[in-house]
Amino acid sequence: MNLKLQKSVITTHQSIIKITGSKSETNRLLLLQALYLNITLENISKSDDSDVMQKALNHLLHSDTFAAVQSSESNAKVIDVHHAGTAMRFLTAFFAIQEGQEVVITGSDRMKQRPIAILVDALKQLGANISYLENEGYPPLKIIGTTFSKNKVSLAANVSSQYISALLLIAPKLTKGLDLTLEGQITSRPYIEMSLALLNQIGVQTTFVNNSITVNPTPVIQNAINLKIESDWSSASYWYSIIALSKPGASVILSSYKKNSLQGDAILSEIYKNFNVQTVFNSDSTIAITKTTSTAITAQNFDLQNAPDIAQTIAVTCFGLGVACNIVGLHTLKIKETDRLEALKTELSKLGATIEVTNNSLHLKSSNKINTNCAIATYQDHRMAMAFAPLALKVALNIENANVVSKSYPTFWTDLQYVGFEILEQ
Repeated sequence: MNLKLQKSVITTHQSIIKITGSKSETNRLLLLQALYLNITLENISKSDDSDVMQKALNHLLHSDTFAAVQSSESNAKVIDVHHAGTAMRFLTAFFAIQEGQEVVITGSDRMKQRPIAILVDALKQLGANISYLENEGYPPLKIIGTTFSKNKVSLAANVSSQYISALLLIAPKLTKGLDLTLEGQITSRPYIEMSLALLNQIGVQTTFVNNSITVNPTPVIQNAINLKIESDWSSASYWYSIIALSKPGASVILSSYKKNSLQGDAILSEIYKNFNVQTVFNSDSTIAITKTTSTAITAQNFDLQNAPDIAQTIAVTCFGLGVACNIVGLHTLKIKETDRLEALKTELSKLGATIEVTNNSLHLKSSNKINTNCAIATYQDHRMAMAFAPLALKVALNIENANVVSKSYPTFWTDLQYVGFEILEQ
């Protein structure tokens, strides 16, 4: 599905825009719910990634047959995670400890290009039985569940936090728990802390001192636990961009958010102060975000190593405002759904930007012109589609393969139309 976004103006509504639950929290809690059956969840993410997680985990827990799970010739269950990187990593760790279960985890062509050796090697050090079915170090994987014999492992600290979180989430079910040592400078620390905080919420004891993490074994949880998942801050980022690119007085209300969020992307409320956007946390768990003034904005510098998923949004915001920016801490963007740094460079250049990227940084020069009616390629990456959409407040543009937003925010285009965006299907 390709969409044409006409040059638009948003209208302010008092109605609340309901953002789906955090994909990061949902996928962690779905895994914990599968390990501890007395956990119930509210406000589960409606994203494709979380849907894949639910189907794969439900197949283990129940006898139903789901589209995501099929049987192979060897009777191993084949789980296709499509483009869902989080599901690939978390399910790899989960099925590694399901004694007697045999599964094959595969995905899209892009998923088969995304490295997973770091996680597989760590799991093997603990006693996992995992083999590669095609290229060494990459999915698809064959996993035969087993009981781990060891509890100590080391991992480079600058790898994707999802590798680390995958190990932490299964740790309480290991006989001796887990002693994890992170070597070097830690990146994406908030996502590691999120995993530990969610473990703490269900009664698992953990410690995180310097670069050492310990998770105590917790075979069972005695009491029933109900957890309400906070809405996704990454999804909120596109609304921050929309408000930043609007006239003073523009405002939207989003639910359901916490001032003391576990999500690293919650730093948005501070970052967007630089773009004259104010955030008010209301008592009913909604937030009101408002453009306060049109005061001139100077060149911006950001280190996003703890929140790399909002880099695309911020870069496009800066371009739309004609503001130069330098963003560092982006090395993990090279192995996402696409090489997000190169994708940003290509698509922003179409629009007239002067931009340079390295393996871990982006440098955008200020400009006063935006080319109109450009076709923005999305590279099977939901964040490319959503990050560029706010530019329709400045010029008309086309978004190719716009349905890719279902990966994390299925109602995105409907919500944009609700506030005044003019969107035509081509």
